[in-house]
Amino acid sequence: MTTSAQPLSVAVIGAGMAGRAHAAGYRNVNTVFDASLPPVRLAAIADANTALGEDAARRYGYEKALPSWEAVAEDPTIDAVSIVVGNDLHRPIAEALVAAGKHVLCEKPLAGTGEDARAMAELERGADVVTAVGYTFRRSPAIAAIRDHVLRDELGDLTLFSGRYWCDYATDPKGPLSWRFKGGPGSGALGDVGAHVIDTAEYIAGPITAVSGASLSTQIPKRPLPLGAVVGHNAAPVSDELGAVENEDTASFTVRFESGLVGTFSVSRTAFGLPNGLSFDVLGVGGRAAFDQHRPAEYLLDDAQPDTRPSGARQIIAGPNLPYFKGGYPMEAPGVGGGNAEMFTYQARAFLDQVAGVAEPLPPCATFADALRTMEIIQAVVESSRQGGTAVDVPPAV
Repeated sequence: MTTSAQPLSVAVIGAGMAGRAHAAGYRNVNTVFDASLPPVRLAAIADANTALGEDAARRYGYEKALPSWEAVAEDPTIDAVSIVVGNDLHRPIAEALVAAGKHVLCEKPLAGTGEDARAMAELERGADVVTAVGYTFRRSPAIAAIRDHVLRDELGDLTLFSGRYWCDYATDPKGPLSWRFKGGPGSGALGDVGAHVIDTAEYIAGPITAVSGASLSTQIPKRPLPLGAVVGHNAAPVSDELGAVENEDTASFTVRFESGLVGTFSVSRTAFGLPNGLSFDVLGVGGRAAFDQHRPAEYLLDDAQPDTRPSGARQIIAGPNLPYFKGGYPMEAPGVGGGNAEMFTYQARAFLDQVAGVAEPLPPCATFADALRTMEIIQAVVESSRQGGTAVDVPPAV
């Protein structure tokens, strides 16, 4: 582990949409919480699209832009790296970085295939560095507070978890056929946004043991081929030639948790008018809670009251009484908002807390093993769909 006397040198591989969120997160880690973290050197952003990499390095104050991930792996001055590129590239980059003695924070899903994900989990078991996965929603003050309600048994025995992640980034049939639309079943909406809601469900309600009733569908089976690089979910010039979409636009399924709890899920990237619609309800015999990422600075809570007349769901505004908020916002007052930028900062801080071995770290990041488990659940969803909705067991959590 790096000691507190040494500065930490960080790099980001990938200068697109999520890569910039990682870059901004590292830039802000020393502005939040206590002073236990060493100074952070913003060393490099790497991207094969050199103009994109140079722009990100300039915007977020990094020393340089590099043209390849190999240049990051070969730089002995870099301590910790975020991998934020296409899923199929995660394994070879992670293997090279770990071999070079660098700590790794990898975006979800863990890999492009189950075989690669299992290899990365095995790599983690033998690694002498910190390996972590970016399940950013674990850093939401509201979601963390709901988890605390469940862990303290304040909702009573849970009766239902209902999770959705509905997005609209793929509703335009003229949108380019980027890498997100390549790969087999499970690598579309399930891998892209479903991984987040599955991890959130297990984070709150415990391990999932079986999947059933799954259905996958593709609303836009062909898309125009791009004429150049596609950044994030952005539009791009396209040709008249169409290519086949290889994975799902929507999916729905039911799960059984280890506790016996039932969960219902649906995910979509063709949900019109919903730019980032992660939401869920968790119900128990003594209360319920609900969250919607479109209103990230609050959640709803309904529990038993001594007087039934004012009973009902009440809005909890995020403030210093919730996880992450105190010390995590410049203005420590309820009602000042919150969103993805703060969560990426908290995630980067938690990762570097692990790297530096600080005395009182934030809760640790998810591991490669955790992310492999999410992919195993996704594969069970795919298998259930192939079998017409048959129940499929999920391997036990390690």
